[in-house]
Amino acid sequence: MLAEAGTGAYIGGSWVEAGSGRTLEVLDPATERVLASVADAGPADGLAALDAACAAQSDWAASPPRQRAEVLRAAFELLTARAEEMALLITLEMGKPLAESRGEVAYAAEFLRWFAEQAAHVGGTYRQAPAGGQRLITHRQPVGPCLLITPWNFPLAMGTRKVGAAIAAGCTMVLKPSELTPLASMALARVLTEAGLPRGVLNVVTTTEAPALVAPVMADPRLRKVSFTGSTPVGKVLLRQAADNVLRTSMELGGNAALLVFDDADLEAAVEGTMVAKMRNMGQSCVAVNRVLVHRDVAADFTAALAGRMGSLTLGRGTDAGVEVGPLIDARQRSKVAELVRDAVGAGAGTLVGGTAPSRTGFFYEPTVLVDVPTSARIHREEVFGPVAAVTTFADEAEALRIANDTEFGLVGYVFTRDVSRAVRVAEGLETGMVGINQGLVSNPAGPFGGVKQSGLGREGGDEGVEEYLETKYMALAL
Repeated sequence: MLAEAGTGAYIGGSWVEAGSGRTLEVLDPATERVLASVADAGPADGLAALDAACAAQSDWAASPPRQRAEVLRAAFELLTARAEEMALLITLEMGKPLAESRGEVAYAAEFLRWFAEQAAHVGGTYRQAPAGGQRLITHRQPVGPCLLITPWNFPLAMGTRKVGAAIAAGCTMVLKPSELTPLASMALARVLTEAGLPRGVLNVVTTTEAPALVAPVMADPRLRKVSFTGSTPVGKVLLRQAADNVLRTSMELGGNAALLVFDDADLEAAVEGTMVAKMRNMGQSCVAVNRVLVHRDVAADFTAALAGRMGSLTLGRGTDAGVEVGPLIDARQRSKVAELVRDAVGAGAGTLVGGTAPSRTGFFYEPTVLVDVPTSARIHREEVFGPVAAVTTFADEAEALRIANDTEFGLVGYVFTRDVSRAVRVAEGLETGMVGINQGLVSNPAGPFGGVKQSGLGREGGDEGVEEYLETKYMALAL
């Protein structure tokens, strides 16, 4: 799979060397060894990719919706058939255990199937004007060439979530994956090409100098949309750049998810849900729970059970049998996690389990449970993006909501309670774009994924996913 994925930039249907002549090294975070060297594209390569996307846009926009659907369906079947190869590739470049990588491949493939089903159902309207004498017609058209920027934590699924929607809508693309995990995106380009995607519709450029490559592409008046998944600070920079050409934007940014466990919750289900919401991808997920808020009457039982589960997890390279927790993505991320834990402990938090980086090769950090974490600790404000559960207690529903909403972020929240009325009240009271009720997993291709406040703009997946790539044209027809 490494050999087949391609190592150049993918522009206009061909794998080409970077114009700079440079390459970047992709590391295995479990061994710190080099997996592959791929093209390190520069600004000229980004513009060449945009040239190819623009050249293909007119024909692709005019293509029958059924053709787009069949390409996506064929890609779904190819990706499913190659699930083991793709899972291994993800584990090698990103670090997550193979079982989780298999789950990501299935999740990624489902976006292709979902958008294949959506492609032929893009509709418009036809109605009589209220005053009579004319008909009001609306027609949906593709936005145009798009820049898609994806993160390293779900290197395949974040690609299919954006690419699938753009293909269904009739848009061409320049895809810039993270330089830490570019191999899955390169493999995706090969799969889509085999599925019949025309040359130039998808172009992939990898780079270690993202600002330098992205800026001229964003400034080019031919670009009509940018979709970004990543940190809020970078999203703000892109929004400023998008303003100059009034680009359509989709931003899935940072999170600070709170998980609320009420005194009437099924504690076994709450612990299980917390493990899912916290430890998926070693906590390196924008929807990972950052703050665990537990009613004081059940806090002791809950934290003891959670610490038992966290402490029993097996660390190791994701390809090894029995491994449940892989490495973090790089040394910088591990240092950030360690720094936030030290700050919390310094502010008065206790450590039930974990709290250190093991002495071994690879960017590992022990699964950690912190208790009595004061709300003044940085971990209440900053996204930890690691295997650390920070537990804080609350006295009642009002206090739980106050603490949960005391953040500039609003991506997702989780609620565990047996009281249906409380579940609805709290879900409606949480200032988030998504809520998991008695479950720790909300991601689903058929559901609209996105946040409010500084967690982003727009939605991906669901019926809304294709809408992000369409413009509405209104036609007034005289009779």
